[in-house]
Amino acid sequence: MKSNQGSFTKRALLAGLIAGGGILAASAYAVADRSDAQPRCEARHGQQAHAERQAKRAAHLAGLKEKLKLGAGQEAAWNAFAAAAQPGPRHPGMDRKAMREEFAKLSTPERLDRMQALSEMRRARMAERIAATKAFYAQLSPEQQRVFDAEAMPGRHLRGHHGLRQQS
Repeated sequence: MKSNQGSFTKRALLAGLIAGGGILAASAYAVADRSDAQPRCEARHGQQAHAERQAKRAAHLAGLKEKLKLGAGQEAAWNAFAAAAQPGPRHPGMDRKAMREEFAKLSTPERLDRMQALSEMRRARMAERIAATKAFYAQLSPEQQRVFDAEAMPGRHLRGHHGLRQQS
């Protein structure tokens, strides 16, 4: 009987670890060596896709600036907003392959700490964008704010993005 109880306890513990370890398993999978795998996202979304996104972003900002009909006194706030709107590097000083190699050398607690540090960097960058956007928005007239609300913010871009749909 004691043997069955020990076996049951081990199975229950194993099941709990499997259920609770999904995040750790996913992060281990994400940084696993993929030298034998098919080309991943980096190959599909290489330099050309990056250049296309940059061009689309620049065209969107130029169109927005034109629609806002900014006055001379609003140019400084626009420049700060436009600079903050530019994406920074996802992982400063490191490409995805180097990131995977670095993560592969780390223990799980070290990986988690690194993931948390990267998350904090992204949050800080988002806070900068928010502050610049709010400062620019405060410089706009009510009519310009309506144009900005309709053209600039994510609500208009959510249609079809990652499965999100606007409600009619």
